[in-house]
Parts: sequence; structure tokens; C-alpha cells
Amino acid sequence: MIQNQNNMMKGIRFHGRGGQGMKTASRIVGTASFMEGYFAQDFPIYGAERRGAPIMAFTRLSNNPILERGIIANPDINIIADETLLKDNAANILQGTWGGTITLVNTHYAASHVKETYQVSGKIATVDITDIALKIISEPVLSSVAAASACKLTGVISKESLEEAVVKELTDINLKKEVISKNTQAALASFDNTPSISFSDLKLSGEESKNRIIRLRYEGPYVGSASVYGHGNTITKKTGNWRLFKPVIDHETCSRCRACFVSCPHSCISLDESGYPQIDYENCKGCFICMDECPKQVISKEREVRAW
Repeated sequence: MIQNQNNMMKGIRFHGRGGQGMKTASRIVGTASFMEGYFAQDFPIYGAERRGAPIMAFTRLSNNPILERGIIANPDINIIADETLLKDNAANILQGTWGGTITLVNTHYAASHVKETYQVSGKIATVDITDIALKIISEPVLSSVAAASACKLTGVISKESLEEAVVKELTDINLKKEVISKNTQAALASFDNTPSISFSDLKLSGEESKNRIIRLRYEGPYVGSASVYGHGNTITKKTGNWRLFKPVIDHETCSRCRACFVSCPHSCISLDESGYPQIDYENCKGCFICMDECPKQVISKEREVRAW
């Protein structure tokens, strides 16, 4: 919640997938906030702890001690590091956003297109932070670039504090100096490419009020507890949207040896009537075991333009 200048609190919520570095992103922003003289807290929350699964991480910064704990239900800044999560109803990444929220989406699409398509509340900005990471780091690691965008949107964290925080946090997890240097360059580039948005320009919804009465409604036992009678939903979960790159088979040079078919850990490769392998892109996660196991090396890696 944004309050007056004498009692300022900003809550940042990060949405991403396992392996993209949202936990580290929240730590970088927390450390940068501390270096600017603010009180700060940062922490992640996991559902299923596996690569590709949706996760959230949080950072709070304030000029007063932070007594609040738990998840940030109504973020001031909502960072969506994976645009495919917008199509995942179970992730519900726009829940709790309001007229005072600034939402940043990692995408090459224009902000107006995303806002109209998904009815995003508050202000929205788009930055292709994946492209920045690939160009500078050469890997789709988004921790430093996502953190940089969040720092820029706070309006109170400088590039100097961001740079110092990136170096500190990545040093603490024992990354090599050249890797840290590339991440720092990418973070500064992301900071420069993120637009400056003033919170005063946003339509507030009463979230900034110091004293609020919150009325909680009864949701029933099935919201927070599993039901043994619940229907399975595995078939409806299209894990292909976890993918950043996709494998492509050159069928003209394929020898139909079936090595990819046998080695695919998720059974996403089938054989057609002629014995040629076909990839189920709705469920292929992009692990590229098929490419590694192909004896003729006829499987290539291509960047996804849109994952759904």
C-alpha cells in the first residue's frame, strides 16, 4: 500500500516459473532498498518446487519498521516475468491488483495490447527482459533484469544501489565474476529500458488509507484444503507454455532411429504412420534431451515468439 511520504510502504510481488530466478530477484530488490536506507523484507513462496512451475516472491520496503508479514495480496508493483502465466487461470497472477498497482509484463507486445487483452487494473508497462538477458548474459536467467525493472518502478532506488545489490547477492550464491559482470550489465540495461511511472498518476482505490476495516468472507473448507473427490486436471495443464525454446526436427534428414521417441522423459514425441517423430508442442517443456540424444543431430533449438 502506498501511504503518505512520512509513512511510505511499497509492496512488490514477483510472478515467474521455477528456474527463472524470482527468489533472487526479490532478494536483490530487498538488498537495494536496504542500501537506500529503507527497512526491507523479501521472501518467496512455492507451490510445487520444480522447474517450470509457477512461483511467487515478495519484497516490501518502507521508511519505518515493517510489522506486516505474509504474502502481498494487493501489490503496488506486480512483476510478471513470464507472459504465459497470464493464460494460466490457476496461477491467477492479477489477483489483488487495483487502481494503484503498476504491473510490468516481460513481453515484446505493447503495453496497450496486454492491458486490453487481459483487463489489467492500474498502470501497465512492458519490457522484453528475456531479450535483454539473452543478448547480454546469453542465458534466459531473469533474476537481475526483473529486479532492475522493479527497482526502477519504485522511484526510490538508484542504479548505484541496484548495481551494488546485484553484485552482493550473486556473489553470495558463488557465481563466477564474469557471470556477475554480465548480470550487472543486463540489470543496468533493464533499468534504463523500464519506463518511469509516477504513483501519483494512478487512480487510487482507498488502499493507501492508514486505517482500514477489512471484511473477510467465509470461503468454505475447500479453498484451503484438498478434496479427495476433486476431479484431476492434469490433462488440462498444457506444460508447453513453460518453454522458452522449442526443439524442431528436420524430417528430411531424420533417419527414423527413434532415439528421440525413446528418450523423451515426458512422452511428448510420437511416431506417425511413416515412423517419423512428431513433437506435441502443447506439452513439450523444452528440456532438449531429444536434441542431445539424436545421433544425426537433426534436431535444432528455436526461440519461441509466443508460447501459446
